[in-house]
Amino acid sequence: MKKKVAFYTLGCKLNFSETSTIARGFQEEGFERVDFSQKADMYVINTCSVTENADKRFKTIVKQAQRANPKAFVAAIGCYAQLKPEQLAAVDGVDLVLGATEKFKITDYINDLTKNDFGEIHSCEITEADFYVGSYAIGDRTRAFLKVQDGCDYKCTYCTIPLARGISRSDTLENVLKNAAEISAQGIKEIVLTGVNIGDYGKGEFGNKRHEHTFLDLVEALDQVEGINRLRISSIEPNLLKNETIDFVAQSNTFVPHFHIPLQSGSDEMLRLMRRRYMSDLYIDRVKRIREVMPHACIGVDVIVGFPGETDAHFLETYHFLNELDISYLHVFTYSERDNTPAAEMRNPVPKNIRHKRSKMLRGLSVKKRRAFYESQIGSTRTVLFEGENKEGYIHGFTENYVKVKAPWNPERVNTLHRVKLTEIDTDGLVRFEFVPDKVMA
Repeated sequence: MKKKVAFYTLGCKLNFSETSTIARGFQEEGFERVDFSQKADMYVINTCSVTENADKRFKTIVKQAQRANPKAFVAAIGCYAQLKPEQLAAVDGVDLVLGATEKFKITDYINDLTKNDFGEIHSCEITEADFYVGSYAIGDRTRAFLKVQDGCDYKCTYCTIPLARGISRSDTLENVLKNAAEISAQGIKEIVLTGVNIGDYGKGEFGNKRHEHTFLDLVEALDQVEGINRLRISSIEPNLLKNETIDFVAQSNTFVPHFHIPLQSGSDEMLRLMRRRYMSDLYIDRVKRIREVMPHACIGVDVIVGFPGETDAHFLETYHFLNELDISYLHVFTYSERDNTPAAEMRNPVPKNIRHKRSKMLRGLSVKKRRAFYESQIGSTRTVLFEGENKEGYIHGFTENYVKVKAPWNPERVNTLHRVKLTEIDTDGLVRFEFVPDKVMA
């Protein structure tokens, strides 16, 4: 009988891509992959440390695994496992904790899947995380997350990612193209590029800081991969999103007009305290440039509320900055103190009730921004890629510029591209459409 293994991923697209690659390694070793809710011989939890909530969820997920099989071997990997290995190893039921470099060799640390009395830790110093492991995730039949870069050399005062993932390093262009071709061969229509700081693409392994290729080189090469209909840039720092890249995306047949650009604050004073590598004027310039060459583009923004020292005036400066900016939606993060970060030691922490109030205000602004963006697209003709899940009798999909649409469920439309005319916004905020005759794309 094949041993069964199940995976649970917390956090970002990068974690999902790495979980998928690690899972394929288990399958090559003869394991059968099953859903996390099923009984398995081993459960692997890929952890995240970006938000306080992700830390707290770990114990709940371990208990879920134990309910499915009390005798199962439980392993923790990922960012939280690198930052707080002793804390995870002490959780009842955890048998193995692997840090940043060890997680990709997880099958080497497994003998007979006998449960340990105490969690066993294998964790390197993060300075040893100086090599690169390529990966990609295929969560469904429509899109794949393709990792192109790992680690970060930035020193933002709130962030633990450099401590959890190490220095910035990249995959070779040759290997990225090989992985993209493998994804294409499986009939997947869309690739989302992911990494910690993908605009920094090109830095080599072992601390080699010379860029072999630039992010623009990567984009231009991927644009030539056959069989992929869409390429999407997941998130890119504003100071690394150059005019040449924006202009290339504007004329590309495969890169879609959708950018997600972290801002974090509209106050220059806060940006300095955060040690971001730009001021608000540069962010305005990036948005204006995108709007000049792609007026219909979708622009998403990350923003942090409640950073230490953020006064009401600072917050209102951010609120008005975002309100006046021609963007499409927000991802709002409520600041939470992270151990071993400079921000955790800063004076004038914002009370948690005020953090949550500010978060609620910006989430409301995001709803307003998304609605306005969707309204601006009504009457336009777009291409929709349909998803694979039946949600309450509807099939959902996304246009190239990230408008979410809905239609009555039809399994024949899964993983197909269609030209449609956007007609109206439904009561749930999603967009209805009409098919443009004879415009089935694939």
